[in-house]
Amino acid sequence: MKFHYPELLHGGDYNPEQWMEQKETIWKQDMQYAREAGINTLSIGIFSWAYLEPEDGVYDFSWMDEVMDNLAANGIKAVLATPSGARPAWLAKKYPSVLRMTAQRLPNVFGGRHNACYSSPDYERKVTEINTRLAERYKDHPALMMWHVSNEYNNECHCPRCQERFRDWCKARYGTIENLNRCWWNSFWSHKYTTFDEIISPSPLGEEENVAHLLAWKRFCTDNLVRFFKTEIAPLRRITPNVPVTANLMGTFPGLDYFALGKEMDISSWDNYPAWTGDERDLAVARNSSFRHDLMRGVCDQKPYLMMESSPSSVNWNTINPLRKPGTVLYQGLQAIAHGSDSVQYFQFRAGRGGSEQYHGAVIDRTGTNRTRTFREVAEVGAVLKQLKAVAGSETRNQIALLYDWNVRWSVEGAWMLHRHHEQYEETVRSFHIGLSSLGYGVDMVDETCDISRYKVLVAPMAYMMREGFGQKLRAFVAGGGTLITTYVTGYVNQELLTYMDADPSPMNELTGMHVDECDALDDRTFGHFVWNGKKYRVKEIAELATPTTAQTLAVYADRFYATQPCFTVNEYGKGRCYYIAARTDADFLYDALGWMLKEAGLEPILSRLPEGTCATERYQEDGTRFLFVQNGTHERKIVPLPKTMKDAVTGKKVYEQLEMGELSVAVLTDE
Repeated sequence: MKFHYPELLHGGDYNPEQWMEQKETIWKQDMQYAREAGINTLSIGIFSWAYLEPEDGVYDFSWMDEVMDNLAANGIKAVLATPSGARPAWLAKKYPSVLRMTAQRLPNVFGGRHNACYSSPDYERKVTEINTRLAERYKDHPALMMWHVSNEYNNECHCPRCQERFRDWCKARYGTIENLNRCWWNSFWSHKYTTFDEIISPSPLGEEENVAHLLAWKRFCTDNLVRFFKTEIAPLRRITPNVPVTANLMGTFPGLDYFALGKEMDISSWDNYPAWTGDERDLAVARNSSFRHDLMRGVCDQKPYLMMESSPSSVNWNTINPLRKPGTVLYQGLQAIAHGSDSVQYFQFRAGRGGSEQYHGAVIDRTGTNRTRTFREVAEVGAVLKQLKAVAGSETRNQIALLYDWNVRWSVEGAWMLHRHHEQYEETVRSFHIGLSSLGYGVDMVDETCDISRYKVLVAPMAYMMREGFGQKLRAFVAGGGTLITTYVTGYVNQELLTYMDADPSPMNELTGMHVDECDALDDRTFGHFVWNGKKYRVKEIAELATPTTAQTLAVYADRFYATQPCFTVNEYGKGRCYYIAARTDADFLYDALGWMLKEAGLEPILSRLPEGTCATERYQEDGTRFLFVQNGTHERKIVPLPKTMKDAVTGKKVYEQLEMGELSVAVLTDE
């Protein structure tokens, strides 16, 4: 289902049940403040289970009816949540199977938020019951716009039911115990199993070192969650087939494969909490947010997504929680829109008087008034979003894909090699995203299961593990005229983490025209160098030693015992080519090399000659209308050259040969 609301959404998490005793005054005031702030949507019911079902089988929707009616009467749409993100105490007491068990095999007790076992039949039954009642009650309500399913799914359970599901998962994946032993290389350390009943989940009490076993468990945890997600949304799909479903994700959270979960959602959404500092460090913060925005768009096939949560002021969970510098809230919101979001939403709309989040940023803070700087800045965002109404529903049309794969991350981070526990997979992929963005290119994030045929360039850093069929997909991509840019620590193991050997060569050998012989790990006092295009660059942390077969050498190492061996190559393959970067370098080489390689591939940037710290993205409507977003992630004023006269989409003013940008700002331009 393709979700499209006729304007950009502006809202946040709303918890009216916290103010039930003051509803005659507070609820009315909430609606007034929402209108003043330009809010047109509110997320409700996220933590409301104890109020919707105060006792087992005893339901009270009367207060929610009133909330939904209030929203509709004030022109506000509801992102209505299923309440499974926080269970009531009676549920844990009556049905203890809903509680998780730790890796140490200790059962949890009631408390916190995320404490549910996704294999519990009682939990599945109770979630299905309340979701069914919610869908039946509000299916025709004018306020209902979208389903917000649970809240920030995460973590794992090691209870006997999950153990049994894990064994069933292994049976389905491997077929026979002999094949599992072969795939997990259980001849090592005499870990051979004789039956599936002997398999248990990884634990500090037992198995923590078999990399294939650990990867299988992580894959199972995602598959078990996806199975539960499909169970949770089944009544929503059946009763409200035209109401889209989403689940709020958490950026690069390592515990779940979001691409797998994204395939089951109508629209992706995520909770964005940049650690703004108000000084020069904000450029790194802005770049990290930019990367995660693109990733969260990517997990649901590049469709417009939602920024479901962000803080309008300081958060409360860090050691130090600084205020946002004036203008940061607007930048934070427009940065999301620039990368494909159709919403700017906050946690939270009104701060509670107690609880651990009473000092978390809120549109209406602990003072309970609209006379705060935060409220004024949120209202400013609302006014700007109204001016950008035409952006809603527009999509990206990028020609570059950047690979980020949770299975690859788990595999390389679990490998016993190089820099144990410090392989920096995410950081490496992000460094390429920074390079591409700084050069003025838009980027789509993909994983190994995605369709890459639509792109002209695929950048695949540290693709250590190759899923079945991915090698063939890469060969078809390059042979058909695509450009592949890849790096060190790529194509070492198959999908079960077994190394490729001469008799079973890596799928990358043919593409790169190289055979990797060794890989050197450099400590923080050891560096190498190489020269390319007359410029000297530094080698750090990782340096591969490879033998060319059909590849053309572009640069060689200049020192250490592997001086004169290639560190940067290109290989012609079919109608396309594959570039290979054999060493980890500083940002200057990535910037220079990516610019040259993309020019060789025939790609032009969205904007060229971008000043340091700026980037550009585009969104398009179906009729071809283009919106150009120029982002300044620094606390310095910038002058951005433009190729032609354009129009500011917010003010309507013409912008001629150059765009003057203030600190931490986003400009939205359209063609005249």
